[in-house]
Amino acid sequence: MLHNEMTKLMQIEHPIIQAPMAGGITTAKLVAAVSNSGGLGSIGAGYLTPAQLRKQIKEVKQLTTRNFGVNLFIPNECKVSNDQITNANNVLQPIRDKLNVQQDKMEMPTFSRMSELFNEQIKIVIEEKVPICSFTFGIPTKEVIAELKQNKIILIGTATTVREAMEIERIGMDIVVGQGSEAGGHRGNFINNFQEGLIGLMSLIPQVVDNVSIPVIAAGGIMDGRGLMASLCLGAKGVQMGTAFLACIESGAHPLHKEAILQASEEQTVLTRTFSGKWARGIKNNFIEEMQEHELNLPDFPVQNTLTQSIRKASSSQNNQDFMSLWSGQSPRLAKNQSVETFMNSIITDATKLRLT
Repeated sequence: MLHNEMTKLMQIEHPIIQAPMAGGITTAKLVAAVSNSGGLGSIGAGYLTPAQLRKQIKEVKQLTTRNFGVNLFIPNECKVSNDQITNANNVLQPIRDKLNVQQDKMEMPTFSRMSELFNEQIKIVIEEKVPICSFTFGIPTKEVIAELKQNKIILIGTATTVREAMEIERIGMDIVVGQGSEAGGHRGNFINNFQEGLIGLMSLIPQVVDNVSIPVIAAGGIMDGRGLMASLCLGAKGVQMGTAFLACIESGAHPLHKEAILQASEEQTVLTRTFSGKWARGIKNNFIEEMQEHELNLPDFPVQNTLTQSIRKASSSQNNQDFMSLWSGQSPRLAKNQSVETFMNSIITDATKLRLT
């Protein structure tokens, strides 16, 4: 069970993928450490400029000769009015005042600019010969998929429902990640709406497995060997783990973010769109509570994400977790601050014991 067509396709030793968490968490050290331990390290490139992406790919290559992946955000149309932006700024201003943040005039992201950046990122993935590329918030065009496949790049899509998984297979991608509602960070839904995509992992994985022929990876709340073996028993060929790796020593997460996860209980993780305009799971804090009454009226991603950027940066630099986006899955009690190597060894040891019992 621990060695199958997915591990063979990716040329990795263990069926464990480090979730590609964007925003500075997936440092070159974290990505390389996972790959060097037999899993698949992943660069979360959603917010990286082309130059930053190329630099990080080169840094990872200096630290490992093993396979790793890059994850990209699919650009989506975002229709936001000037009134929405003004209203959101008015709501956010008292928080900026608390943090003594000066809100500089900023350029709002547009679909054309996001598409341009996405195409530049794709070009870099090809030029740097990255072996595996995954996608969130949608699927690439047939033209992009054809170009990547011509360069022998393995493609992974993210789905929150069976219908999304079937579309990922139909368009020609090689592997699908089934993201359960337990997962931390942003939801990967792109066909179904937010509510329809909130399917628990135990329900989602066997239904996806029964309806697609490509390998399925389970994601959402998996933190140890028990979660790995349970996922394999449900028909998945591997697991993708985010929060567990976020808490590791090599992660680039802010120390307060790691500490918040290590101290949290399962009922403290909530779904919110207050930080980015897209539903995501994180640990409840003052920002989420103060913004909750305005939540449904805030601009969509990535505009709201741009508007809160200075708040999140100031909160981090001031070591104030009240206004940080503390993304976490639903199993924070299982998180440990340890090295990637120690963590990977424990997962495989525990999974092997379970397989033999």
